[in-house]
Amino acid sequence: MSGSSEHILEVRDLSISFGSNHVLRKFSMFLDEGENVVVLGKSGSGKSVLIKCIIGLLEADSGSVRVMGNEVSAITSRELDKLRSSIGFLFQSNALYDSMTVRENLEFPLRRHRRQLSKAEREALVIQALNDVALPHTIDYLPEELSGGMKKRIALARALMLKPRIILYDEPTTGLDPITAREISALIVRIQKRYNTSSIIISHDMNCVRATANRVVLLIDGKSYCEGSTAGLSESNDENVKAFFDLPQ
Repeated sequence: MSGSSEHILEVRDLSISFGSNHVLRKFSMFLDEGENVVVLGKSGSGKSVLIKCIIGLLEADSGSVRVMGNEVSAITSRELDKLRSSIGFLFQSNALYDSMTVRENLEFPLRRHRRQLSKAEREALVIQALNDVALPHTIDYLPEELSGGMKKRIALARALMLKPRIILYDEPTTGLDPITAREISALIVRIQKRYNTSSIIISHDMNCVRATANRVVLLIDGKSYCEGSTAGLSESNDENVKAFFDLPQ
């Protein structure tokens, strides 16, 4: 693993256990500016635990997480809150507020982190985010009026509200039909190109991996087993790698 301080995010030798369950074992990876890195692993392999360590929701037993030059375990809660405002998070469950309209869901992070904005400024940012995900007509809908794919797009729009430098995607295509999953994968790439975002995408959906990844880090037995491009890893003769990349497209 590179030790450069220029990475926008770097995880080094991260270990975390829950009782006798060793989830991450000296796991290391990095993310560069404008890059999409997919962390690929089986269900239950520790991918979501990794995400929670990155944003400070879980404290690792050992190792280091540096995000935009900040050691996550060493900063104050106020500094951590500020850091999180530069990170967009797309939850696997979408985590939209059922009692709020789309507009209110998107305004929520602005009301918390950008209190100085006027109503007109908030409205402009909401409309921009909805245009980014091609759903401007849903502004006054409630989540129950949205399809699964629309909810995912609105959740992504909310993740974009604070113009984050980093976006973390937790299984962005899980539970979606194949056509909608392809649309979400294409949207992830469009957002990357439009805003030069740096993203970690947690997934075991190989179609999503192939569509979105600039680089893949393979998580096996709690370790960063190997990394490379999808094309390079597809040519591997390693049985552990082939188990993922030999799956039909």
